[in-house]
Amino acid sequence: MRNPNGYGSVYKLSGKRRKPYIVRKTVGWDIDAETFVSKQKYITIGYYATKQEALQALAAFNDNPYDIQLSQNTFTDIYERWFKDTFNDESNRSTVKNYTAAYKHCTALYNMKMSDIRPIHMQKVIDSENSSYNSKKRIQTLFSKMYEWCMGHDCIKKDYSLQTKINAKPETAAERNPFSQKEIEQLWLSVDSNDYIKLVLILIYSGVRISELLNLKKEDVHLDEQWFDVKQSKTDSGVRVVPIADKVLPFWQEFMQRSKGEYAICTVNGQKLTYDNFKAKYWRPLMQQLNMKHTIHETRHTFISQCVTKNINMTVIKKIVGHKSIMNLTERIYTHVDVAELLEAVNKL
Repeated sequence: MRNPNGYGSVYKLSGKRRKPYIVRKTVGWDIDAETFVSKQKYITIGYYATKQEALQALAAFNDNPYDIQLSQNTFTDIYERWFKDTFNDESNRSTVKNYTAAYKHCTALYNMKMSDIRPIHMQKVIDSENSSYNSKKRIQTLFSKMYEWCMGHDCIKKDYSLQTKINAKPETAAERNPFSQKEIEQLWLSVDSNDYIKLVLILIYSGVRISELLNLKKEDVHLDEQWFDVKQSKTDSGVRVVPIADKVLPFWQEFMQRSKGEYAICTVNGQKLTYDNFKAKYWRPLMQQLNMKHTIHETRHTFISQCVTKNINMTVIKKIVGHKSIMNLTERIYTHVDVAELLEAVNKL
């Protein structure tokens, strides 16, 4: 039975081949400028071992067309395009490093066409990685993100990364070590000895992630009304309004006045402060100076701990720190908390 016009065709190539059946489809016509003879332009969908497989592939393509040329790109080609579309100079350094490290473990896939990669290929990469559960998870997440990009660009029609698994036990979460009340008091007593102790206190009294704070632009900080607008966050729920407590408002004013660019938090010279710079040049020396042992992220745990101690409503806490994902249905949909209530909460700390 003849296929309808424009449907595509299947035919067998000559010679002894492992996959002799070719599937192709007309995508346009070229007209010779001198003879005015028209010639069909084809795209090749693929090669198959049997006619039945070829017909099924053609039918599947017509049901769900995808970008043939893009589907011929290798794993490396797709990774580079995805990376370029996903990250920029303002992206979280740690996140970029994690994905770059995951890609480096995928050498077996570099030159494979993305359309030829199957679960077994990705599973071998995950299983061959003799490192932690988290490292394997990052590789699996990279696969997922790349397939998400491919499906969004109509070059792959199925996410094979969903069929991979991690044959390792999840690691036990590191013990959280919030700043004690005595340590917070020590920070206040030492605040005049180092400008960046003020930044530590800003973190403790706001609960923001360090990446959120350092990517904050001056236009998103409203000192008169005492709140700022987090527009770049690790998660969608992290995009939120955060109050500025009375206690740290003068510190915000100092950093904003000092900044010579568009970013709110800056170096002593008024330049944008990066995560790596803050951690290496300021955080570590500060912890040594104060004889404390804390990670930067523990300022966030400290904020939550302090809020709980002061019996602040849990919905309000989640709104401030951006934990919408762990709210219950009522909290997510029906609860509206305005800035005044958020500010009242942080001023209890």
